[in-house]
Amino acid sequence: MTRQLISSGSSFEKVAGFSRAVADGEWVFVSGTTGFDYATMTISEDLAAQAHQAFKNVAAALAQAGASLDDVVRAKYYFTEPDGFDQTAAILGQYLGKARPAATALVCKLVDPRIRFEVEVTARRPA
Repeated sequence: MTRQLISSGSSFEKVAGFSRAVADGEWVFVSGTTGFDYATMTISEDLAAQAHQAFKNVAAALAQAGASLDDVVRAKYYFTEPDGFDQTAAILGQYLGKARPAATALVCKLVDPRIRFEVEVTARRPA
């Protein structure tokens, strides 16, 4: 398999010079992905809504690479609030409960004050 660059169409990718995901061999590396709706470039203020949209964005990138959320082996979650994990744990489980990847959760500032959640994943494409 050759290296494949995957775009969501987000203006962020073009400006900052990155791909939403890179598929290389059996691996798919998905960049940090937020709850922006890339078609409208809008984001909800609600943390749960942001988490749901972020996973929709990740799932779309994985699908372009021939993988799914069930193929995720590593996840990193970024929250702007210490209780963000507790508020979204069931949502994380909804999307990654079957894959049960190795995971890390961090509390930090993100590049845009509207963003309250970001997720980055690595997946292994099915054989």
